Amino acid sequence: MKGRRNFRRLPATRPYRRLFVIATEGDKTEPQYFALFSSRTTTVTVNCLRSRGNSAPPEVLKRMKKYIEDKGLKRTDEAWLVVDKDQWQDDQLIQLQNWSTTQINYGLAVSNPQFELWLLMHFEDATGAATSRECSERLIRHLPNYDKGHLDTGKLKPGIAAAIDRAKQKDQSPCTDWPRSPGTTVYRLVEKLMNSQG
Repeated sequence: MKGRRNFRRLPATRPYRRLFVIATEGDKTEPQYFALFSSRTTTVTVNCLRSRGNSAPPEVLKRMKKYIEDKGLKRTDEAWLVVDKDQWQDDQLIQLQNWSTTQINYGLAVSNPQFELWLLMHFEDATGAATSRECSERLIRHLPNYDKGHLDTGKLKPGIAAAIDRAKQKDQSPCTDWPRSPGTTVYRLVEKLMNSQG
């Protein structure tokens, strides 16, 4: 009779969930959108730091700095600021741009005029959508029930790859800070989110 072997069951290991901390100017639409990329079946976790009323770019940056000071950030995690250009002055955005270049895992995504331009690009190239009002009106053609409190992400999901391509087309000679004409650099963050999903 052969001796019995002792087999030890190794504990199940769970893949590391890469964290994306995203401080947004908006406290409704953006968090709903970025929640698309975080689920139990992916290796990505998205934590949106909402504005809670004060959405000026320096306040978005302040929220991010406080989060990093309180919770820390692993080298493999990323911290992103997501803001609109619309009414903000360049000097306010420069503060965010300067911060985003201090660490390799920091980023800045700016939409000119607003985040809804990025959403619109899920359906069309957004040519001529130069104002916030035009972006919103055209988005409603594709999402008739759209309002900032309720975003039908199911209708956006199939258009993510097309939105990335359209945004890249508008970002020829890629800008190093933010688009001066209608465009968005949100695609850079979304590409990272997509590439990080397991």
